[in-house]
Amino acid sequence: MAPHRLLERARQAPQTPGVYRFRDQRGEVLYVGKARNLRRRVLSYFSHRDLPARTARMLALAEDLDFTVTATEVEALVLENTLIKRHRPRFNVLLKDDKTYPYIKVTTGEAWPRVTLTRRVLDDGHTYFGPFMGQYMARRLMEVIRTRFAVRTCRIEIDGTLPRPCLYFNMHACLAPCVEGMTTPAEYRSAVEDVLLFLSGRTKELITRLEASMWAASERNDFEHAAAIRDLITVVRRLGEPQNVELPGRGDADVLAAMTDGENATVCVLPYRGGTLVDKRELHFEGIGDIGAGELLASFIAQFYEANPAVPAAIDTAQELDPDDREMLEAFLRERKGRKVRITAPKRGPRARRVELALANARTAFELRFRAPLAQARLLERRLGEALGLGGPVRRLECFDISHASGKDTTASCVVWESGRMNRKAYRSFRIRSVEGVDDFAAIAEAVGRRYRRLRDEGRTMPDLVLIDGGPGQLNAATAALDALGIALPVAALAKKEELIFLPEAAEPLRLDRSDPAHLVLRHARDEAHRFAVSCHRRRRQKRTLSSELADIPGIGPGRTRTLLTRFGSLRGVRAASLEELKAALGPRLGQAVWRHFHGEPAKTKP
Repeated sequence: MAPHRLLERARQAPQTPGVYRFRDQRGEVLYVGKARNLRRRVLSYFSHRDLPARTARMLALAEDLDFTVTATEVEALVLENTLIKRHRPRFNVLLKDDKTYPYIKVTTGEAWPRVTLTRRVLDDGHTYFGPFMGQYMARRLMEVIRTRFAVRTCRIEIDGTLPRPCLYFNMHACLAPCVEGMTTPAEYRSAVEDVLLFLSGRTKELITRLEASMWAASERNDFEHAAAIRDLITVVRRLGEPQNVELPGRGDADVLAAMTDGENATVCVLPYRGGTLVDKRELHFEGIGDIGAGELLASFIAQFYEANPAVPAAIDTAQELDPDDREMLEAFLRERKGRKVRITAPKRGPRARRVELALANARTAFELRFRAPLAQARLLERRLGEALGLGGPVRRLECFDISHASGKDTTASCVVWESGRMNRKAYRSFRIRSVEGVDDFAAIAEAVGRRYRRLRDEGRTMPDLVLIDGGPGQLNAATAALDALGIALPVAALAKKEELIFLPEAAEPLRLDRSDPAHLVLRHARDEAHRFAVSCHRRRRQKRTLSSELADIPGIGPGRTRTLLTRFGSLRGVRAASLEELKAALGPRLGQAVWRHFHGEPAKTKP
């Protein structure tokens, strides 16, 4: 067997701590890993013949390998977490949460960030902290932020046009960026940075910054502000104080257990505070492959506590961790907590019984999440095949729809239903290129042709059913596109008016009872395709509107248009931006030009 194409690259890796990344042919990150010795770690991928199936699939797709050297192993662990959250590699274990437990969200992607509680983590460019065990800790931290850091928690759009601030400003709980002249971008940004340090658990660095601000306020005789900062320092120190010495089995600890079947997995967390079980937490991971329970827990611990300031003094696990991983995690958690954190897998005594309880909860949660829905999904798959006369179950369904505004910005959506539910990661959208004006039939043909030409060329799995939102015209366009490719796939169309199902070469449309499970699945997929098409169309129309508006300004091309859209979010955001913000984004000359374009007069620079 020929050596792997990346073997020579692996031999060039440095023998230092750091992070490595495998990439595919498009440059997308497949996997991020950390290592105490980079060369030894990456060479291990090519020295074993019997690799796990998941690792073998990753190596088959890998076309590039790069490294980042770090000073310590803990820095490598922190960087690994950061890169996993940024790139969301398909072969890493990703800590994804449901809506059950709260996070604290800092909207760092906005010009004037705000802090809020949320139960959803989105890939929106903002910063999230959590998940927190129940509401108490999250609300306690929110109260400290609201009353001590003066960062806004409201939802209003900041444009500086409000005549006066709200009551929070008078209570010294907000710097009032909504009113021009009340604060400056630098002053507000400093307050936001303090909040980020506070939520990250970096209390020493935060206290150093606060003490410098307190003495600066005192020197300019602003004693009221200095006293407020002094009180904040007291609060931060109290929250960051280590707990008293705890008796074994009676103190604070998180008990973790994992249950996996080689494809999906569940991790259960039982938090004990003062020796008492205070909550239960279950997180589920789908399609992670044949990762071991110990490796799963190591990845889980790193990501879970990297964004959660509630680090206990002890973490007990049902499965043994690799000694190197355990040592690195303990060093990482020691930095987070400011004192030693012990990770063990107890085998006897009261702590072992707590581990057994966590494992039993993980097993039960796994069965409820994956086994019961799987049985229901198999019933739906069989019923779909029977209802449409396909001669077999429909395990994967792909549905298409079209959205446009009088023929402009025509967008097609493709949503995927499989294993009994919608698979949002597999959704795709298409910018229709070959169609001028209103022609839904031609747009459907282009989208279907592009979708299945690519699946065929890449050797990927085809769906068991293609569903089109529309009637006979859309159905015929889709079948013609597939015939042109020489691909035979079952196709159906679902019309909105009477919810009739059209099939190729069928004399009459199929009528199913609206309560039939097969009909419910088809309608759900059709409605989801419509929603996704409309949302994608609106985003593209917004970008076009911004581009066309800014195209009249000399010096603003596609690149700077993207810069403005990323920075301010929309045309309204660009119009509402201050001169200083526009200059920071584009430079003095272009910033002034954009300001004049929207305001029709030279901007008055603040003294």
